[in-house]
Amino acid sequence: MRYRLKSVLCIFVAVILVALGSSCLWTRLKERMGSREVMLTAAALSMPDGELSIADSQSAAESNSINNREVSTISRDTSKEVTSLSSQVYKEDPEIYAEKKHYPVLENQYQSGDLGYNDFFVKNTTDYNLNIGELLERPLGFDFEQNGKVQVLIVHTHTCESYLTYDAGYYHEGFYPRSEDPERNMTRVGKAIEEGLKQQGIGVVHATEVHDSPKYDGAYYRSWDTIEKYLEEYPDIKVVLDIHRDSISYGSEGGKVKPTFTHNGKKAAQIMIMAGYDGDGYYDFPFWKDNLAFALKLQDTAETLYPGMTRPLYFGDFVYNMNINNGSLLIEVGTDANTLEEAVYTGELLSNVLAKVLQSS
Repeated sequence: MRYRLKSVLCIFVAVILVALGSSCLWTRLKERMGSREVMLTAAALSMPDGELSIADSQSAAESNSINNREVSTISRDTSKEVTSLSSQVYKEDPEIYAEKKHYPVLENQYQSGDLGYNDFFVKNTTDYNLNIGELLERPLGFDFEQNGKVQVLIVHTHTCESYLTYDAGYYHEGFYPRSEDPERNMTRVGKAIEEGLKQQGIGVVHATEVHDSPKYDGAYYRSWDTIEKYLEEYPDIKVVLDIHRDSISYGSEGGKVKPTFTHNGKKAAQIMIMAGYDGDGYYDFPFWKDNLAFALKLQDTAETLYPGMTRPLYFGDFVYNMNINNGSLLIEVGTDANTLEEAVYTGELLSNVLAKVLQSS
């Protein structure tokens, strides 16, 4: 009996020591690591992406049948490799997979949110009292001049995110929404934005570097370095857009959510603009309000030009490299249940929205 009591006490003491050690380690980590490293660590723990059960998504306020998106996902596995899909898979035809198991795709236009203004909505997950009208009147935090110089940078932290290649109301078993093929992943959407801006005389550079392959973990560190490289090469850059695609699941049968809208009779993927908040200075992000004002102007302009284009703007306690300059935003173009064609079309429309905001500043 005495031996058992002694063993229990030893285990209890060990647990306490481990807990104290972890707390001290995190405190020292924050002290020793620079603000950038701490910021990126926080981002890696909370960036929404991947195949997941939703726990905090825009969709929650929009449809009772969809749960919210979880912030941390299985995609954080540091050993996860991103592999290319075969050319055969990329010639997908629903009939080829008729005998495979199918999973439902819920298609809808998602727009309602916590806070409405004009024709758009904002999901505010912070404690900041958001005055949308006042922020829309705020000037941009940068001076844009249409002088032929490169002032816009398009980048992709999760370059290998990709889409369906068919529209059948379902996706098949084995569907893998990632690719290293630049004609199939986020690079293709970025290219559509790039081409649209160039057609309107706006200087733009498109970073096509892959940041999430062969490993997903650490993508934000790598994309930060890429952005810094381009800022050094093109010192007139004012706007940095990190273009992603979302992934939202629902129900217990592996269903995916597909947000769409229609313009000129053609279906497109809805976008979600993300703007970060740093009320206590934790992220070293003093100009977050400039970025938020920029995001709101894009949201307002998008709904004016293309009604239904936006899901609620997501304003939350995160940074995701947005503190690199005061014209940085993260934009999610559709989800992995949208088609590549829909996402590319959205990229074309988004270039018009961005040009309108910049040329009106």
